[in-house]
Amino acid sequence: MEIKARIPGTVVAVNVQVGDSVKTRAVLGVMEAMKMEQPIACPVDGTVKEIRVNVGDKVKPGAVLMVVE
Repeated sequence: MEIKARIPGTVVAVNVQVGDSVKTRAVLGVMEAMKMEQPIACPVDGTVKEIRVNVGDKVKPGAVLMVVE
């Protein structure tokens, strides 16, 4: 499953690494948008397969941030 940005913003934290097991609602990272921090929550249980962003990256809505399988 692709984890996508819902709003434009800047990635301020990535809390997981490729290969990590994650549970539903786990916070995978944090984005800053409109001077507010927005957690990037995992919608499913699984394993992190890809991380497509780094801290400091600016992303647009719909951009794929991570892939969890």
